[in-house]
Amino acid sequence: MKRLAGKTALITGAARGIGRAFAEAYIKEGARVAIADINLDGAREAANALGDAAVAIQLDVTDQASIDRAIVEAVQALGQIDILINNAAIFTAAPITEITRADYDRAFGINVAGPLFTLQAVARHMIDAGIKGKIINMASQAGRRGEPLVAVYCATKAAVISLTQSAGLNLIEHGINVNAIAPGVVDGDHWDGVDAFFAKYEGKAPGQKKAEVGKSVPFGRMGRPDDLTGMAIFLATDEAKYIVAQCYNVDGGQWMS
Repeated sequence: MKRLAGKTALITGAARGIGRAFAEAYIKEGARVAIADINLDGAREAANALGDAAVAIQLDVTDQASIDRAIVEAVQALGQIDILINNAAIFTAAPITEITRADYDRAFGINVAGPLFTLQAVARHMIDAGIKGKIINMASQAGRRGEPLVAVYCATKAAVISLTQSAGLNLIEHGINVNAIAPGVVDGDHWDGVDAFFAKYEGKAPGQKKAEVGKSVPFGRMGRPDDLTGMAIFLATDEAKYIVAQCYNVDGGQWMS
């Protein structure tokens, strides 16, 4: 028996990386998935690669009209939304003395307001339809602590953890479970951008920061997107129905809480 048979899911930022790995894993477990991404061409490419159980939807999590439209399109395509994964996010870094309001606003708009208002829209759909749904927010080990050059990103992920707690406590009265996953360092294309920040502010050669953080993981390597899929599947099943407002570290031992 496939663990998500008959379920439907909306996954944001799913055209590539972790989001796409979640979509593939969910489909293998029997779910149908809306791959939502600001990059519609990327979402279509991913959906075409994943087959008939996937549909592509354009979604800009900073635009309320786009969120509302994406929910309608997902419901039209899938019938309903049983599961939401708030995965879309950006990384940013700068010394405290060089943080700009524009960078702050962009990071909080995507990483915090995006999950909040997407969660809100999906929760309203679930409540109206009587769906005992599952909502999974993507936090980070960065939300568990500060970093000298990563104040804004760390703060956004700490906010995601807090939002998960509050939304979880509020929505469980409707039978909707809200939980989060906190990855550690996960390999992928985005590391080119992360490396560029540290090359700029720490004078490191391209690839040096990535190598350093990989060696620092107790497990012995950086994470991969497929290291996170087991937890994402579990939290979407009825096996997790008594888990409320929690954030799980899936990070190779980088952080203990």
